[in-house]
Amino acid sequence: MHKFLGIVLIVLAALYGLACLALYLGQRSLIYYPPREAALAAPVVSTLAVPGALLKVSERPLEGRKALVYFGGNAEDVSASLPLLERAFPDRALYLLHYRGYAGSTGSPTERDLVADAVRLFDHVAARHPDVVLVGRSLGSGVAVQVASRRPVGRLVLVTPYESIAGIAARQFRVFPVRWLLKDSYESGNYAARVKAPTLILAAAQDEVIPAWSTRRLLSRFAPGIATYRQLEGVGHNTISQSPDYIPSLQWAH
Repeated sequence: MHKFLGIVLIVLAALYGLACLALYLGQRSLIYYPPREAALAAPVVSTLAVPGALLKVSERPLEGRKALVYFGGNAEDVSASLPLLERAFPDRALYLLHYRGYAGSTGSPTERDLVADAVRLFDHVAARHPDVVLVGRSLGSGVAVQVASRRPVGRLVLVTPYESIAGIAARQFRVFPVRWLLKDSYESGNYAARVKAPTLILAAAQDEVIPAWSTRRLLSRFAPGIATYRQLEGVGHNTISQSPDYIPSLQWAH
């Protein structure tokens, strides 16, 4: 009997180890869902050369001091957000980043590379427009926070943001040592305190992806007086942009 129980325990431990290995090896396929191509044609599609990749940037060019850089969600074709952003920001040049591996950009997405690419795009845009607003939605909120912690951003808008992807995953996969396994943890809360730009956190009341506790915890990590919280009623994580209050809320960044 003892021998049988020992064999059972060995088998269970082996299965658990294999499950951990599968989670470790396949984790990025659970985080990133790249669209193959852009659905809408932007007025201009430029190419930004970065180490190891060529990135597509959908643009609405406009002369002047003001610009906006947009970082989308983990499955988002950012070109689809261009018409809405054009309405919200008629006086700003618009730059929407297609992440590595997304809709014509080469390479493969990782947190380190996406953030480095975003910083390079910011520098590229800021050289032409000294007043740059950042908007990051869902996954892109984690990218935007890190850029804003390193660069002089005019204003920062975070749509359906989280404090930590690792923290959310740890609650979803309680039986696994997620924090040890994750390569891309997007610890936004660790960068929030370094952000000096006025920040709007825009939450969906019925968000079924990002728990309210994670968004609230992110809010608490900003320095006093930096971040403002606004919640849109009657919408979820993927439908927040359909709220009649979405564009007016974005225009807080004018």
